[in-house]
Amino acid sequence: MLRVRRVMGAETEFGLSQPGNPRANPMRDSARVVDAYAGPRGLKSSQNFWDFATESPLADARGFFMNIADADSSQLTHIPQDDLEAQYLANVVTENGARYYVDHAHPEYSSPEVLTPRDIVTFDRAGDLVALESVRTLEKSAEPVNLYKNNTDSKGASYGTHENYLVDRSTDFDGIVAGLVPFFVTRQILCGSGRVGIGRDGEGKGFQISSRADFFEAEVGLETTLRRPIVNTRDEPHADPAKYRRLHVIIGDATLAEPATFVRFGSTSLVLGLIEAGLAPQIELADALQALWDVSHDLSLSAPLALSDGTTTTALEIQEAFYSACLEHADAEDAETAEVLAEWRRFLDGLSTDPKTLADSIDWVAKWVLLESYRSREGIDWDHPKLALIDVQYHDVRPEKGLFHKLERAGRIRRMTTDAEVEAAVVNAPDGTRAFLRSVAVSRLGEDLVAASWDSLVVNAGALGVVRLPMHEPLKGTRELLADRVEGIETAEGLLKALGVDRLSSKND
Repeated sequence: MLRVRRVMGAETEFGLSQPGNPRANPMRDSARVVDAYAGPRGLKSSQNFWDFATESPLADARGFFMNIADADSSQLTHIPQDDLEAQYLANVVTENGARYYVDHAHPEYSSPEVLTPRDIVTFDRAGDLVALESVRTLEKSAEPVNLYKNNTDSKGASYGTHENYLVDRSTDFDGIVAGLVPFFVTRQILCGSGRVGIGRDGEGKGFQISSRADFFEAEVGLETTLRRPIVNTRDEPHADPAKYRRLHVIIGDATLAEPATFVRFGSTSLVLGLIEAGLAPQIELADALQALWDVSHDLSLSAPLALSDGTTTTALEIQEAFYSACLEHADAEDAETAEVLAEWRRFLDGLSTDPKTLADSIDWVAKWVLLESYRSREGIDWDHPKLALIDVQYHDVRPEKGLFHKLERAGRIRRMTTDAEVEAAVVNAPDGTRAFLRSVAVSRLGEDLVAASWDSLVVNAGALGVVRLPMHEPLKGTRELLADRVEGIETAEGLLKALGVDRLSSKND
């Protein structure tokens, strides 16, 4: 029976600008953003603080490694490209077990590992507070920086909002691709963030559902910043590679509306369960990329999508097929799964009758309604520059500036979390995953913590020397398993003894 629970996480690359200085160095400003958060909290921030030993961004799920000579520099996430870039590679592990760092020209918040879509909503939103704190600190400087939770500058550049899901390693990767392509092509109607302009540069007049769709150029591939694929093949599990595969999803939009984030992750987790069980609907699009673009550009949600058998379907019909399969095979007694299915059903019902009824739940609809109201009042067309400015302002992380935040405060967008829950998630790790142990190390070990990553801690443990503590199982190192054992521990040596570790590999092993 399908259940929505699985190890998952979110990544957000924030757009940034330095007011009054369009020529500002984005890498320098990204480092300033990260350091502005880390410094006042006493968190380490440096290139070397992240343990890159197990990183393998060129490993491909199709069974090979890309030659480093053939890789674009943006794919070499574990190697600084030059001295200029190296000086700006800030890496911070936050108190909640997340990673906050410079990903080339953007500050990125990668949430700690969680187990449920509700937790994703909470810890993803905690990342927005982390970004906001950076902005507030830099407001006091001579060079303030603004951050935007969006995906494009409407001038031809796009940056990512990625998702991560652990799946069973034994699941055939071709089956994963076959199941996910039609689902991802059409999922945007549930969780697109909307965008003014058609085409990469936004040169076409109009409004579209997804902010990212126009930037995709391949159905399957390893790249993430060029020749972007619908299904990314990076095989970097950050966990036991014999047991897990990490599905690295790059096709999602940055969602601010909490119900949209909830359905984005919840529906995808359930569909992955279908695929693992061999139960996914068999739908093959004739041209997946064209379908992706067509869906994004069609606000009526009725565009015919050609299938390989010569027939046509629609985005809503494909989503209905996946929803129905999940409903049929779901564990009816599991409350978390039932909640996802109920919200997914609500979204599909609203989209099929009147999408504008979901302006309180889906970002593209909320933004569309806002912009249409402004267009009507001002008597302007979609190519008016004011609309592009409103589009960007929707995503400003500052509550007093961001239009999303103003809509939410006015009760026009639903909320699933409370301020108290999100504030707690900034400094506390989620229950149920190894993020708790990472959080303990960051919060208590001080200089004893040499480096950290998703699946390791490197500590200076006195008589034991410098030790790498592997954390290959995401479901160990949890609060339930370790809270009592690590109570009061403030040194690396004490932590290793509490864990029953006498000697593990040295950092150089």
